[in-house]
Amino acid sequence: MNEHHGLLEPFIGQWIPWLYAESKYWTIFGLLGNAMFSSRFLIQWLHSEKHKRIIVPSIFWYLSFWGSIISLIYALHVDKLPIILGFLFLPIVYFRNLVLLKGASKN
Repeated sequence: MNEHHGLLEPFIGQWIPWLYAESKYWTIFGLLGNAMFSSRFLIQWLHSEKHKRIIVPSIFWYLSFWGSIISLIYALHVDKLPIILGFLFLPIVYFRNLVLLKGASKN
């Protein structure tokens, strides 16, 4: 087995060993999260251009949430504290925005 000296692996690697297994699929997974997270800006820009004003469509928040979840999981796989902290709280903020969005659509 590959020696890994990350922050979390010594604590949770025994319970979730697949999280630290090296595979090309992890790279694909990380790229997927990055693509989802980054695409939200392109979609927001295109919506704004279409309507000739700044618009944040609901898909922006879904891409933000799921892109940050996938990126957080990938950050845990990479097991580097700056990357983990960069994504740790984002899903909470984006989930809250989705809750607010759902509440606003009921009114």
